Amino acid sequence: MLYVIYSEDVSDSLEKRAAARPAHIERLKKLHEQGRVLIAGPTPSIDSEDPGAAGMTGSVLIVEFETLEDAKVWADADPYVKAGVYKAVTVKPFKRVF
Repeated sequence: MLYVIYSEDVSDSLEKRAAARPAHIERLKKLHEQGRVLIAGPTPSIDSEDPGAAGMTGSVLIVEFETLEDAKVWADADPYVKAGVYKAVTVKPFKRVF
């Protein structure tokens, strides 16, 4: 089943994001290689593809897991969580229509 993982950054997360990004991306690449990532990316703080110093406000992923619990366990182990980038992470089932 598909799940949406919506994560909200703490204020001024840019440095924390930069430090944890290589591990975060490597982990996502592994899931992508398994064909389990529908979409993944950050939400910029401003209306720009490259927000620069404005940074990001969070991340959105739509990924495939066997169960909601599996998705939550995976999300909780994200390097951004461990680095204190996210203040909140929400995981919900997602039904693809289009």
